[in-house]
Parts: sequence; structure tokens; C-alpha cells
Amino acid sequence: MMELLLALLNDAFFSAIPAVGFAMVFNVPKRFLPYCAVAGAIGHSFRTLLLHIGLPIEWATFAAAALVGLVTIGFAKRHLAPPLMYAVAAIIPMIPGTYAFNTVIALVQLTAQSEISPELTSQVISNGLKTVFILGALSVGLAMPSLLYFRTRPVI
Repeated sequence: MMELLLALLNDAFFSAIPAVGFAMVFNVPKRFLPYCAVAGAIGHSFRTLLLHIGLPIEWATFAAAALVGLVTIGFAKRHLAPPLMYAVAAIIPMIPGTYAFNTVIALVQLTAQSEISPELTSQVISNGLKTVFILGALSVGLAMPSLLYFRTRPVI
């Protein structure tokens, strides 16, 4: 249990760094940078916890993005700022770069061969679909809390 807690703290620390870096790239005011770091750390470490429990990465990413959406709405209400100012930078550490890279590498190898390889085709399809589903989970998970919170009519 202590090992998991240390892994989550390590994950939170190292995911807060790119969140702050991208917040600086997006010209977020200096006083809001710690909130971007906290949102990024919460989201990525929550996804890591859900992956440790055994949830697939797509559903874990969806839940973590929804949590980031809820947290950033709270930050936005407190500071009277748009929630996306915090959320976009906080979501960046969860982008599936490894899966996208493996998809492109397998595509390049597939086009360089004279015959179609079933192994490379399988890698392209599985990594490509995983990339698309994770990106979809990020976008829908991040948008869902705002759509429900800022709704003018009842859901039902």
C-alpha cells in the first residue's frame, strides 16, 4: 500500500511539471500556474490509480478527464476565470504519445516493406484505435462536467 502511495505521489509530481510548462506556453497568468499543476497532478495520478485497479486505459482516462473537468470548474468559480485556462494544461500529460508514436512507426515500416505484414498491420490498427479512443475519452471526459454544470435547463 505504501508502495502505491509513493508511486502516485511520484506520478503526481512528474505530471505537474508538463502541466505547468504547457500552461506557460498557453500564456496562463503566473498566479494560476499552481492550480494548473494541481489539476494536472490530480488527473494523471487518478488515472494511474484506476489503471492500478485494473480499469482499461480508455475508461481510466475518461474518468480522470472528468475529474479534471470538475476540479477546474471549482478553480474557475473561485477565481472568476474560464475553466479551460486550467483544464487544457492539466490534460496535456494524459495525451497518448506512445501509442501514436508506435502507430506511425508501424505505418512507416509497413509502407517500407514489399509485402503486407499481418503483425505490423495488427500493431497499426490496435495502437491507432487505442490512440483515437484515448483522445476521445479526454475530450468527452473534459467537456462533460462543463456541459452538465453550465446547463440552463434540467437534464431530464
